Amino acid sequence: MVKLLVGLVLTVSATSALAQGKVPLSTISNYLNGLTTVTAPFTQYNDDGSQSTGQLYLHRPGRMRFEYDPPNGATVVAGSGAVVIHDPKSNQPPESYPLKRTPLSIILDRRVNLGQANMVVGHSFDGKSTVVTAQDPKNPDYGRIDLKFAGKPLELRSWVIHDGAGSQTTVVLGALTKGQKLGSSLFNSQGGGGSNR
Repeated sequence: MVKLLVGLVLTVSATSALAQGKVPLSTISNYLNGLTTVTAPFTQYNDDGSQSTGQLYLHRPGRMRFEYDPPNGATVVAGSGAVVIHDPKSNQPPESYPLKRTPLSIILDRRVNLGQANMVVGHSFDGKSTVVTAQDPKNPDYGRIDLKFAGKPLELRSWVIHDGAGSQTTVVLGALTKGQKLGSSLFNSQGGGGSNR
């Protein structure tokens, strides 16, 4: 599991309406810039056939939390310029990475401009969704992430992480709830502030 969480950081569909072709990057940028807070359940499909569930919390700009349901119990928290992975099953201390070096920074930037983001290396249409592919240009061996946007209306529905070892992890979002008040403790990089769902 830790490997998969690290893959998300180093590289970071449910019911999707039929899209009318590829959505321009400028439209996707405007959509992301229009988001303030979002909560959504997610299901993660792992390369070994296993799956896990959890809750996503997003507070733009700069903050995001992935909270995995028991028995996993792991959290991935983006805040204060860092991404911190807490794995309660590990005897190791939490792992931390600079947010600006992860693809999560693309959607958490104060002003999203996918057309100018140096991590965006692909923009395509797979028949159902517009796919924005991102990777660290300085470390392509880390892998990549494919963000999938469905419309209409336009929404981020899922992403696929391809790690450097060739494994693939898919995260599918449930219904997005927008505009809720989210407490700052959710994004405490020390790992506290669980939602107590």
